[in-house]
Amino acid sequence: MDGGQEERVNGDGDADTDLDLRDTVPTFDSTGQKSYRRACEKFRVVPSSAFLRQIQSSEMLLMHRSLGPQGTKALAVALVTNTSVLKLNLRDNWMEGMGGAAIAEMLKENCYITEVDLSDNNLGDRGAGAVADMLQRNSTLVEISLSGNDFTDEAAERLSQALTVNTRLQHLDLSHNALAERAGQILGATLSENTGLRSVSLAWNCIRGRGAVMLANGLGGNIFLRSVDLSFNGFGKEGAVALGQALRENEVLEELNVSNNRIPPEGAIHLALGLKHNKTIRILQIGKNPIQNAGCYGILQSMQENPDSAIEALDFSDITVSQDFEDLYAATKEVFPALAVNHGGKIGAFTKHKTEK
Repeated sequence: MDGGQEERVNGDGDADTDLDLRDTVPTFDSTGQKSYRRACEKFRVVPSSAFLRQIQSSEMLLMHRSLGPQGTKALAVALVTNTSVLKLNLRDNWMEGMGGAAIAEMLKENCYITEVDLSDNNLGDRGAGAVADMLQRNSTLVEISLSGNDFTDEAAERLSQALTVNTRLQHLDLSHNALAERAGQILGATLSENTGLRSVSLAWNCIRGRGAVMLANGLGGNIFLRSVDLSFNGFGKEGAVALGQALRENEVLEELNVSNNRIPPEGAIHLALGLKHNKTIRILQIGKNPIQNAGCYGILQSMQENPDSAIEALDFSDITVSQDFEDLYAATKEVFPALAVNHGGKIGAFTKHKTEK
């Protein structure tokens, strides 16, 4: 990388996504060790001994290493030609937009890495743009975690463009960001068309109102997703009504988490109406919502009235239920003996299963 290229990386605008790593990479360096040492010298960073120890491993774990933008750039240079690493975990390295752009540029070239964790790195919307550009070209990644990166609705717009093109990515984590109502609308439209994703997490964001409704509508039209985590948003009654309709239409979704979404009893009843026709949901988590006993009872009753119900676990955490609910649960267990229910009274045993990847 010459001085002109480095100047582009440190400039404004979209320069971060223009990082050209190939000029410093010897073609014979299949591990990237030599190019890494050269890059560290160029970017004036101390080589990471942990990186060098794992450079020929299939899984590289570099969490909490304080790499920073420059250290991440050096690492990215080395990984361009590396053929050993298949899983890369760079969680919490404060790489910022510049470092994220370097990793994204590397992933355009590397055709071996299938899983990447870039969580908690302060990538911001500029970093999201670089990742989105990469996802439109990369055909190897199966899983990427972008949790806790201060992404806003602008990031959602960039990522949605990539998700309409990329059909290889199966698992996406966008939890703990700042995605709001507009992001819900954008991602809802995207998910209705995406054919690759099998699991997505949007937990701990700010999706509510029209965004929650459109996101639910998108789930109703998706025929590939198996697991969706929408916990800790603000779906409320309107979002729950839309989710109920989505569950009536969707014939593939197996796990749904809508815990802590300010869903009232009326919203839970509408969700229950969808469950009355659903044949695929195995695990439903709706705890920490103000659905009260009426909502819990309605959901359980919908299962009892659906002979084709696939539900194995219902989570009503922190919700107090009445004796009527307990009686209904006992009767439902006779029809569905494998059913496990968890609530404030701790009836039964609840075990969270994970959808196979």
